[in-house]
Amino acid sequence: MSNLNTELLKKICETPGAPGFESRIRDVVYSEIEPFADELHVDSMGNLIARKNGGTRKVMAAAHIDEIALISTGIDKNGFIRFHTLGGFDAKSLLNQRVIIHGKKDIPGVIGGKAPHTQTDEEKKRSPKTTELFIDAGLDEENLSDLVPVGTPITRDQTLRYIGNNISCKSLDNRISVYILIEAFKNAASTGVDFYAVFTVQEEVGLRGARVAAQKINPEIGIALDVTLGNDVPGSDSHQKVTELGKGTAVKVMDGSVICTPELVDFCCWLAEKNEIPYQREILTAGGTDTAALQYLTGNGAQVTCISTPTRYLHTTVESCNAADVEGGIKLMTHLIENIHEYKA
Repeated sequence: MSNLNTELLKKICETPGAPGFESRIRDVVYSEIEPFADELHVDSMGNLIARKNGGTRKVMAAAHIDEIALISTGIDKNGFIRFHTLGGFDAKSLLNQRVIIHGKKDIPGVIGGKAPHTQTDEEKKRSPKTTELFIDAGLDEENLSDLVPVGTPITRDQTLRYIGNNISCKSLDNRISVYILIEAFKNAASTGVDFYAVFTVQEEVGLRGARVAAQKINPEIGIALDVTLGNDVPGSDSHQKVTELGKGTAVKVMDGSVICTPELVDFCCWLAEKNEIPYQREILTAGGTDTAALQYLTGNGAQVTCISTPTRYLHTTVESCNAADVEGGIKLMTHLIENIHEYKA
């Protein structure tokens, strides 16, 4: 069994936080981080910003607290809830999943679609469209209409479990990074910079919170924390793996939205080697993270990289990462907070 705080990790992963509706998960993070921050506040967009004083240089670390989710668009006459996606989904991963509808009270539901018995041959060959799916809450339109107004956020219903050496849950993207940043912020004995741990909102719909926070803080150095593709599964060639579970935390070199600062990447790798922390260099040719918002989307510019957690089955309810990789991520991030002042930007 790992040395992770499973109770806290479970709470972080299972607490709802759709993009734009992050208040519940933000409250969880606030209560955990408050005793360790010199300054703590929530900005007008909803980012939670924790500051550790230690020097004049500004360093910002960003871990987004939102999760891919759904939002209600209406209820038909039979009581089935229609929805729109918040973030990137493969519709196949939604079908037959349990959800929680966060209306005037939390209501359980299931996502349904056309039964295979009644599908045409053509329909059986293709993936369903999200517009063809619906949520069944077991209630009629009259009972639902007041409880679930248009614009109600809906999150997936899944609990955290250990499966062998791995952790599996919905929303490890990006709650595993939230957990890593919280634990590193707690563990860091001191820092030689003005260090901001920012728990950002609305990343899954366009890096929106990180842009606002970076514009305000204007850091010289930006370190995002997010998951990355662990494509070490049957059917993938070695060059397609990106990262492998159990081989260590990852230091981002690039993804589809950013090319990281080579010197900062090298510093992170050196720090990992110095402290005997297993690590991987990550190149993800598609997708993006808050790293881009830290580097250039605000117009300020910063030297950046990302501490990534290798994760399988991204954007599903069974996302899986390795416990030892998470422990390594906490150690590396702790050392970064304590030693980033040594980096010559």
